[in-house]
Amino acid sequence: MKPLHMTTALLLLAISTALLGFSILLLGPHKHIALTTDFYLISDLLPAKIFNLFAALIFIANAVLAFLSIKQSNLRPILGYLLIATSLVPLGSLLSESMWIASMGGFPVIGSGQGVIKYFALLAIGILLIKRTLSPLLSAWVSIIPVLLVLLWIGGMKFTLFEAQGIEALVKSSPFMGWLYNFFTIQTTSNIIGVYDLIAVVLLILAIYYQKLIYPAVLMSGMVFVVTQSFLVTFSASLSSETLLSTTGHFLIKDLWFLVCLCFYYSALKPLAPITALAKGMTDET
Repeated sequence: MKPLHMTTALLLLAISTALLGFSILLLGPHKHIALTTDFYLISDLLPAKIFNLFAALIFIANAVLAFLSIKQSNLRPILGYLLIATSLVPLGSLLSESMWIASMGGFPVIGSGQGVIKYFALLAIGILLIKRTLSPLLSAWVSIIPVLLVLLWIGGMKFTLFEAQGIEALVKSSPFMGWLYNFFTIQTTSNIIGVYDLIAVVLLILAIYYQKLIYPAVLMSGMVFVVTQSFLVTFSASLSSETLLSTTGHFLIKDLWFLVCLCFYYSALKPLAPITALAKGMTDET
């Protein structure tokens, strides 16, 4: 991975985990951590504030390691293992029924788990930091699977009334998308966003085999997560003067992890473009 791409990835990772860590610390015990400890049947072992403190310190440790790893590459595998451990604990709780919307049929209609599936991005980043000898093609797939998952899953849910109503307040606050409600209904607006997400999925997959599509694929999918970050500014309930981020802010800031995945994806595929072109030229000559 090129130094600039790695620096960008680690910086985004450091910012997101630092904000999450300090916000969790200031916020105190809350539902999202309780859902995880309930699933593992450990909620009664320690006070909720201890679990909260532990979670905060884990994120802060990730942030410190990510920042230090920008200059000290020998720390990157350690960061990778910590990211994997950090991600596996919440990901395990996806097996809990509390993560799914029973009234809509349960799995795969995801409710509280929407924030949890984002930890697949941390898992992928951790693997890529440890397994630096992976082939470019395999690295591209590892980095992009979490992005495909969230775009396909949450993007697919955009076609439901539940999700359309759930994102209305966020979308209305955005100067990039709020205008859509002037022309379309709540459901149609949500459908348009869902179609956009699904097109991004197709482009990301095609770009692995047709490298000329790298730029539109990364740009189109990246804009999903950039616009999500804009909600931190436009949606007043995202930030808090007392806790930095609200629980909504926690959900939004995690999208920086997908931008990190896209950095790895782009860096993995870019060297393949001239190779593919050369191979095609040789085929044409024969």
